[in-house]
Amino acid sequence: MPTARHPSPSPARRSSSARLDRLDRLRRLTGRDHDLLSWLAEHYVLSADQIAGALFPSRRSARLRLAVLHRLEAVSRFVDVTTGSGQYLYTLGPLGMVVHPTAFNDPNRPDIRAPRSSVERTERIIGSRKLAHLLGTNQLFIDLIAYARGDDNAKLARWWSEQHATAVFARSGIRPDGHGVWAAGGRQVGFFLEHDNGTEPLGTVLRKLRGYEALAAYGPRYPVLLRVPGRRRERHLLSALAGVPTAMPVATGVHGEHPAGPAWTITSDPDLRRWLHELPSDHGPDNPATNPHRFPDDGPTNLGP
Repeated sequence: MPTARHPSPSPARRSSSARLDRLDRLRRLTGRDHDLLSWLAEHYVLSADQIAGALFPSRRSARLRLAVLHRLEAVSRFVDVTTGSGQYLYTLGPLGMVVHPTAFNDPNRPDIRAPRSSVERTERIIGSRKLAHLLGTNQLFIDLIAYARGDDNAKLARWWSEQHATAVFARSGIRPDGHGVWAAGGRQVGFFLEHDNGTEPLGTVLRKLRGYEALAAYGPRYPVLLRVPGRRRERHLLSALAGVPTAMPVATGVHGEHPAGPAWTITSDPDLRRWLHELPSDHGPDNPATNPHRFPDDGPTNLGP
């Protein structure tokens, strides 16, 4: 006798089954997973080592959980070709984009249409000329988060991406590579990061300070951190800024030095290296009209948007 055929599930039943599967996978996400996904939504990409340093007790535990998140399609991954380390770099996966449907989508063109899928978003990140720059920028913030894990009196209280900070401070025209508020030593120090890989002329780097001068007239007066690849470039920057008055503090530092520590030289006082929490900082006037995103003094912390 011919074998009886079972009817294929109807489209409605398949859709219901897919929805239940997605809900089950969403329920398996932990608070730590949600922290990671929020970072990947705003900051595009993090390496396995960065994720381990910021969120896990060991590389092994990070690797095991990331494998689970990859199976759940919460994250996507690809091999790092920027440093030769061969480690995985992680971006949002299909499930991650369900959690964060308004993620920043293209590091080269922030105003471009939204991608049709997480695959397209990941392809944009992999193909971005800014990939190495993104990893370098994110490393400073990851180092601060990792430091705070061992110090109950320290915390990265705000971490905004270039797109986030550019949108918030659009009136001044600044485009920092990142913006944060670091709480340590009983102080809150806001800062804008300019991560320099040594590929731009010094004049281009210095011209970026003009927007910060405009911002200081009505908004926060945070130090601008010019982080460069080596001491020689740092000396050239300090020489170019010697005796030049700036409305905001400007400090130089070098890649590889821990950003929480005595890694910063204020251009107006180049004989002393300071800890990040020692840099002068002012949240600006308490005026909702001109400074609507003023960080609250001793207020709640915020790692996300």
